[in-house]
Amino acid sequence: MITKIENEKFDEVLSAKYALVDFSATWCGPCRMLAPVIDELSDELDGTVEFFNADVDDNMGLAQKYGISSIPALILFKDGKPVDSMVGFRPKEDLRAFIENTVEA
Repeated sequence: MITKIENEKFDEVLSAKYALVDFSATWCGPCRMLAPVIDELSDELDGTVEFFNADVDDNMGLAQKYGISSIPALILFKDGKPVDSMVGFRPKEDLRAFIENTVEA
């Protein structure tokens, strides 16, 4: 399940052991292509990583804070700290490897 970040409420992300935040926008074509892939991964990795979506138009302060200049942008957090990031559309296998390289088994 993907939790939508609203009004820049980032507490859940910062309190999660592992969290993946998808910075996107409704008008972004690659973001719309990536959304179902992220949704599948959120089901497959349920209990391991918490998934979040932040619309950059609704959360400009967060986008600025984390240096988002291109979307879609993914930031992987561990214990409330950003540890890795990825920009652009990638296949599901690449995204899974991106997450699994950081998440402890």
